[in-house]
Amino acid sequence: MTAPAMAPDAHANQFALLKQRRFAPFFWTQFAGAANDNLFKFAFTVMVTYQLQVSWMPPAMAGLVIGALFILPFLLFSATAGQLTDKYDKTTIIRFVKNLEIAIMVLAAWGFFRADPVVLLACVFLMGLHSTLFGPVKFAYLPQVLAARELTGGNGMVEMGTFVAILLGQVAGGLLVALPQIGHTSVAVACVLLALVGRGVAQAIPRAPATDPQLVVNWNPISETWRNLKLARGNIVVFRSLLGISWMWFFGAVFLSQFPSFAKEVLHGNEQVASLLLVVFSVGIGIGSLLCETLSRRQVEIGLVPLGAIGMSVFAIDLYFASRGLPAGPEMGLGAFLAQSAHWRVMADLGLLSLFAGLYSVPMYALIQLRSQPTHRARIIAANNILNALFMIASSVIAGALLGAGFTIPQIFLFTGIANALVAFYIFLLVPEYLLRFVAWVLSRFVYRFRIEGDEHIPTEGPAVLVCNHVSFIDAVLLMAASPRPIRFIMDHRIFRVPVLGWLFRLAKAIPIAPQKDDPAAYERAFAQAIQVLREGDLLAIFPEGAITSDGALQPFKGGVMKILAGARAEGVEPPVIPMALTNLWGSFFSRVEVREGKNVAMVQPFRRGLFSRVGLHVGTVVTAADATPELLQSRVSGLLST
Repeated sequence: MTAPAMAPDAHANQFALLKQRRFAPFFWTQFAGAANDNLFKFAFTVMVTYQLQVSWMPPAMAGLVIGALFILPFLLFSATAGQLTDKYDKTTIIRFVKNLEIAIMVLAAWGFFRADPVVLLACVFLMGLHSTLFGPVKFAYLPQVLAARELTGGNGMVEMGTFVAILLGQVAGGLLVALPQIGHTSVAVACVLLALVGRGVAQAIPRAPATDPQLVVNWNPISETWRNLKLARGNIVVFRSLLGISWMWFFGAVFLSQFPSFAKEVLHGNEQVASLLLVVFSVGIGIGSLLCETLSRRQVEIGLVPLGAIGMSVFAIDLYFASRGLPAGPEMGLGAFLAQSAHWRVMADLGLLSLFAGLYSVPMYALIQLRSQPTHRARIIAANNILNALFMIASSVIAGALLGAGFTIPQIFLFTGIANALVAFYIFLLVPEYLLRFVAWVLSRFVYRFRIEGDEHIPTEGPAVLVCNHVSFIDAVLLMAASPRPIRFIMDHRIFRVPVLGWLFRLAKAIPIAPQKDDPAAYERAFAQAIQVLREGDLLAIFPEGAITSDGALQPFKGGVMKILAGARAEGVEPPVIPMALTNLWGSFFSRVEVREGKNVAMVQPFRRGLFSRVGLHVGTVVTAADATPELLQSRVSGLLST
């Protein structure tokens, strides 16, 4: 089942989704659940740390034990949860999970009344199970009800809502449990009420039918976990994106776990300062998540991922330099802490590294949702939850080992920032699409002011041939920036000799083509590869003029596109043809321009058109393969140039 179609102006921005039934009830259900999770866990942690004397669980171990118990169900039951989500209606699963939450919170209320840590530890495990069951539904539901152009905004809203809910839940849990005489009762009532609110809102979620109702559930968590990981590896871009997201959770867990100690030992602040660090981190994640839709032009823009990775490393490393030289002193309250200017740099670093973490994670989640097969999307998400849990456990072990080896907390932040740079670089070499889209994103926003019209005509799935005029050496890069999907290009073999650009095009797996009279074997090989691209259901772009224009005018289209369409038809594929026109690019740095002595050269005088010159791409309506001719396509592109 594919996501519903959406008109380009169906809503003004991602916040408008909160007025729509397909999204709003789901958003508030997720919000209530995340808030309840954290209210319960934080109140319990405070209770056993400050209010109870539990001999078998000393205060220093309370947070670790509670965190480990909560994560354990993700390792044990994620594989089963993914299967159930694919097999059954997602709304039915959501309502079942919210019913389960009510039962767990009633049991937890009894535990708070009795101040019974054993009952509450059991509830921690059960709430972990609740979150395990909800996790695959959360990310599999969105692509089923949102169009491809809404996925980034929808994921940004959910990510923002989750971190705001976490923050509010922890603040509320800490305040309520500390109320004299009525603290435990207040927490018990709040947990049950939040569970009831979540279940009530879930009733309004519209139906989301099963994507694989014939699936036979494998109840063996070990074999099914292994099967899910193998399923995820079937799409290498998706699998490596799962690893990238899990690394983000590793990165974030290092900082979140060290906030209390960092506040006390390095910043010399009290509990209020530790809470402030959590607020700054959560707000940063929320802002970064919401910025994704604006920065991506409402498409799944994975070019933001390298930008996010760079920011995460830069500000994690600067956090080390900002905090290592702070003088020792008496423990400060919030007012005294904020009065010192050196602490503002610390908070800025923390807020910015979390903002860039939001830019990093949201496009990756959207990419996984977009590229995963709907029939087993939830099982892919389940595999991601398993990997996330493993990476978070690894972060605790490694951070503990570094502390044991004598590392200071700022040094751990430095280590994490450097490790993030190395891991990100490795991921981008394995999946060059991220790096290519980053280059396209930077070029289309900071070198040019790139405006796209008609990009809804680019298919979100299935094969298609994109035909475009050829104006400059970076035409392919601009087309990459306009498409939410990767594009394979057929390009003149001489372009591959251009420094840097040639390396980028090889990284993009562009198909070099030489004139038939010069290299018949390379000519035929290029067409065979092009037909293979279409057979695999991908986008293929061709510049039918055969070379970059020397005078800015549209040149006659050659017959190569017809040879491709005929070859595809012989393979049983009838790809639509999408005409495109790049406008106002002639005369810019990357195009040719006439200079002295009548010569046409490119890439001279970098600022000959100034900074941020306006260029555009007009995308036309579909031409069927049966109707396509070089003359018709040239006429369509010419018409787009004149609009």
